[in-house]
Amino acid sequence: MHHMTLAEIARGLAEKKFSSEELTQVLLARIAQLDPKINSFITLTEDLATAQARAADARRAAGESGALLGVPLAHKDLFCTQGIRTSCGSKMLDNFKAPYDATVVAKLAAAGTVTLGKTNMDEFAMGSANESSYYGAVKNPWNLEHVPGGSSGGSAAAVAARLLPAATGTDTGGSIRQPAALTNLTGLKPTYGRVSRWGMIAYASSLDQAGPMARTAEDCALLLQGMAGFDPQDSTSIDEPVPDYSASLNGSLQGLRIGIPKEYFGAGLDPRIAELVLESVKELEKLGAVVKEVSLPNLQHAIPAYYVIAPAEASSNLSRFDGVRFGHRCEDPKNLEDLYKRSRAEGFGPEVQRRILVGAYALSAGYYDAYYLQAQKIRRLIKNDFMSAFAEVDVILGPTTPNPAWKIGAKNDDPISAYLEDFYTITANLAGLPGLSMPAGFVDGLPVGVQLLAPYFQEGRLLNVAHQYQSVTDWHTRTPSGF
Repeated sequence: MHHMTLAEIARGLAEKKFSSEELTQVLLARIAQLDPKINSFITLTEDLATAQARAADARRAAGESGALLGVPLAHKDLFCTQGIRTSCGSKMLDNFKAPYDATVVAKLAAAGTVTLGKTNMDEFAMGSANESSYYGAVKNPWNLEHVPGGSSGGSAAAVAARLLPAATGTDTGGSIRQPAALTNLTGLKPTYGRVSRWGMIAYASSLDQAGPMARTAEDCALLLQGMAGFDPQDSTSIDEPVPDYSASLNGSLQGLRIGIPKEYFGAGLDPRIAELVLESVKELEKLGAVVKEVSLPNLQHAIPAYYVIAPAEASSNLSRFDGVRFGHRCEDPKNLEDLYKRSRAEGFGPEVQRRILVGAYALSAGYYDAYYLQAQKIRRLIKNDFMSAFAEVDVILGPTTPNPAWKIGAKNDDPISAYLEDFYTITANLAGLPGLSMPAGFVDGLPVGVQLLAPYFQEGRLLNVAHQYQSVTDWHTRTPSGF
């Protein structure tokens, strides 16, 4: 059962080949057996999962149907889940139990999904390797000495290891797409505002976006269908109709215009990954697509702009964690100032502290105009670059990451080199565009992903291209040894 995709599980449940409760117990046993190898879960919710599975089986017995009814999944541990620890991978929230469900959690629960647990992540979603978690590093199932990517590394590792068919993730600068690429999954970052952020603990509010992580584009389409939609509780949610994403999967790619940015193939890209990207282009050309070179001239400014904007917003968002209302509180504070200082120093890890300091500096008097305001101007230039490119092409294709997964600890002393791993992904967040990563081969036994970007609200187009590519390739079907 654990090798079935989400779509196959949905068909099996509909045909009564097995029950949701049977499947849930198989996967919970598998998690108990194998997760100690990869550390992909922070919290398991066996009782909740069993109750939800039984309820889903009862709904099916009563004649109800639905693609997600009875399907097991897990949530990244920054989605609030009522009565269950929501830690954000941090000591700061180790004792926090959310009093309500995030909109994403509530919508998927209403659709009948079964929550197996909460997955490990970089602390407060700050990282590209899932090494900054208070609960320890997550390991890549393809090679346990290597990182799975981050910050949604727990969700990625769990799905890649076949512990469950799909999981939720969030993407602030590539945190769905990058771990998807490094673990051989399909991961989708929707258009900013397509999926509600209500109940999703914020890192950088103008960049964060929730999305699905699964093995296939078909599975991502099913999961996005359950997640997307307008939410009046989220002021940044877009009131835009949600199409039937599964209905467009089989559309022809004849005449599809694919743009290849010339700036993507610079010195920082592993030439073996470049070769696999070009091989994927050839496969899409066989399916009828046409390829055109485009330019994103401000791409080089994306990393510095992002690492001003994101930390600035993080410093503001994380100011609420002060040891007073909820979260970690230091022992025996001498006074209010001591309470603030020690609670935050003890509760936040080094990477979170680094970004808070950078963000506070960028927003401080005398530096706001020089840093934050300039970064926002660059952000607009990047958006304009994409608008010009999409006037000529339908999708943009390139590498998801410049390198395959690196060894755990290899970049700990050089955070800048870790930041550069987001080179290809952060532009979609700065511009608010939808982006998808799909499996495209292997380098030294480690997975490589190809990224697709599309105009606003064209998630269906991305899923269509990825599904057609997966219909003629088998990279996405490969399973890591031992899992």
